[in-house]
This record gives sequence, C-alpha cells and structure tokens, in this order.
Amino acid sequence: MRNYKETIFWMFSNLPMYQNLGAVAYYPDLSRMNKLSSYLNEPQNKFKSIHIAGTNGKGSTAHMLSSIIQEAGYKVGLYTSPHLKEFRERITVDNIQIAKSYVTKFISEHKFFFTSNKFSFFEMTVGLAFYYFAHKEVDIAIIEVGMGGRLDATNILNPEVSIITNIGLDHTKFLGDNLLDIAFEKAGIIKQDTPVVIGETIKETKLVFQKQAIEMSAPIIFSDRKKIDNYNSDLKGIVQQKNIRTVVSALKFLKNYKITKKNIKDGLLNVIKNTSFRGRWQVVKKKPLIIFDVAHNVEAMTYVANQLLEFSSKELHLVLGFVGDKSVSEIINLFPVDSKFYFSSPMLDRAFPLEELERLGKNLNLNFNIYPSVLKAFEAAKNKAKKNDIIFVGGSTFVLSEIL
Repeated sequence: MRNYKETIFWMFSNLPMYQNLGAVAYYPDLSRMNKLSSYLNEPQNKFKSIHIAGTNGKGSTAHMLSSIIQEAGYKVGLYTSPHLKEFRERITVDNIQIAKSYVTKFISEHKFFFTSNKFSFFEMTVGLAFYYFAHKEVDIAIIEVGMGGRLDATNILNPEVSIITNIGLDHTKFLGDNLLDIAFEKAGIIKQDTPVVIGETIKETKLVFQKQAIEMSAPIIFSDRKKIDNYNSDLKGIVQQKNIRTVVSALKFLKNYKITKKNIKDGLLNVIKNTSFRGRWQVVKKKPLIIFDVAHNVEAMTYVANQLLEFSSKELHLVLGFVGDKSVSEIINLFPVDSKFYFSSPMLDRAFPLEELERLGKNLNLNFNIYPSVLKAFEAAKNKAKKNDIIFVGGSTFVLSEIL
C-alpha cells in the first residue's frame, strides 16, 4: 500500500464488513480469530483489559472508563465500533487515534494473510487494535464487544473485569429472538475467576448470568443493586446515570490501579474532552435545539423519546433513518404522533428501504416526507424548524456518520 487512502479503500473493498453487508460478513466462530492472534504472537496477552458487552450503553461505558482511568494518569487504549466519521476513531490511546502510517504498514505487511484466510473487516480490525495496544504498552485497554459476546472476535481476551451493560432485543437474527438466548451469548464473555459487573437486573436474565458466573468461579455484582456516590457527567442523556453506576462498580475491581474519587468525578465530567466521544444526546446547536443520538433499537430509543418529552411544548422535527434488522415501527411509535418526520436511508446495502418507511408513515398516519439522502432530510428539517423548535437526528449510527 502506498498510502492511507489506498489502504482504507482496500480494507473496505476486500474484507467483508458487517455494517455494509450484514449477515454475510458476520462470522460467529473464534477459530479464525485464534489463528490471527497466534499469527500476531498473541498480542491480547501483553496488556491488561476491561471487556464490555451489552445491548446498549457499551460505548458510553467504555468512554467513561477510559476518561476516568486517563485522569488517574494511566495510558489507556480504547477500542470501539463502529466509527462515526473516520476508521481510526475505533483505535485510540489516550484520545490519540492510531497513526495513518501504522494502519498502512500493518495492512501492507499482513494483507495476504488476511485475504488467504478470509478474515472479516471486524476480525482484522480487532487484530490491529490488540497488536497496537501491545506495541504501545498501554497500562490497560477498554475493549467493546462488536456483537453478542461468546463468539465475538474480541472474546479472546482475559480481562481484569468483564462488564455486561444490559440485555435487550437487538440483532435477534444472530443472537436469538428472546432475552434468555441473548443473555446466554453475552454471558460468554464471563471468564474463569474474573469479576463480572451486570449493569441492569432483569428477572428473565439474572439466573443466566449467575449460572455462568458460578461455573466460572467469577465474582458477580449487579450494579443497579449497589449504592454508590452521586456523580455527574458531561454526557447528558438520562440513561447515563445507569452507565455511571456500572462504571463505578467496575472500577472497584481494578485492585492494581490507584483511582481516586476525584479521578472518577473529573473523568465523568470530561468524557467528551478526554475521549472525543460523540453522538449520545449530543447538542450541536441551541436555536433551534439540534440533538444527535446514535440510539438505534427500542430499548435505547425509549430513553431518548422519554427525554424528548421534557420539551413537549415545542415542535419536534425528527430526522430518522434505519438499518434493516431493527424494529422500525416500534421505534417510530415511541415518538409523539404530532411530530414532523423526515425519513431517509443511510448509504448501506442493509439500510431499511425508503419505500418501507413511506408505507409505515402512511399506515401510522404520520406527518412525514421522504428524502433521497440523510443530508437532504437534515437540511429540510433545518429549513422548516423555527428558532424555538427541536430537531432530533438519529435512528442509526450511520445516519449521524453521513451528517458528521
């Protein structure tokens, strides 16, 4: 590869990518990841880690942890997915993205091995992240699961603590169509003698986690049953209080790290500054009030819709697009029926089709318009919204990606 631009083009063109293709790029099997890890000389064993699974809240929890541990003076790796704008957002150390030259060199040196073994885009990216964190000798890396847990490419780690934020009905095509099956998949990140923090106690899934923890001799706590000090955050979504409780509970298991209450307080108040986190109840303008949020399933969007009810006296303009494996009608029904809807589709093969959105809009008797692109939908909302109105943009991470 001659440069980063060529490298990125090759990666997106030659490695099957779930966010674009869906099921054909999803490999629920760790055999290839173990082969890649062996080829790279087991980089995941050369740094400490925290492993995070869950239906919602993984990203917020990961960035909060990174910010706090950075405040304590440690070198922190952070691996998350997908990216919003630039591939290198996925892999950072102390809020500095992996260098373009490093990505180019890594792909150039190993691309024959990647293609000959048919690795997915996600598997390759995880391998790159682990290799980079080992090379940078991070004090700890925060690793977000891509999907599920048990068979996710990240699940070759032996972390200091595992976190499962919550369980909801998402990716049901791959993880199961009920909470018990999904919980089983996510419980797959619980490791032998390794503490696990569960962020939300749900009657149907509690026993799944307890059973796996017992089998693995893993200490387990349910953070929503624990009393913690009150903390505020610069992440203002109402759901963040639940994530804060999970984060603070998990920090108690990092016995070999000196993290003070002041580190926690400062870290939570400076998540955006310390990690460049975006897209979670992100206010990008005040008049009209424009809010971005990547919530993309019923559970996550319920929190968003409830928070928008605080502005019930204002006219609401909703710029929405979705991917095809979501409960789109359920999500739309969460919003006030008198909202103005601006429907579009993100530029993905697996995007929810515009004609289906149009059909839903008519069936639900919504005040809506269809737009050929996310940007055109956003521009239309800005043109129609008055100074005291609210514009909400969301439905998919990829909707925000196109605007950002």
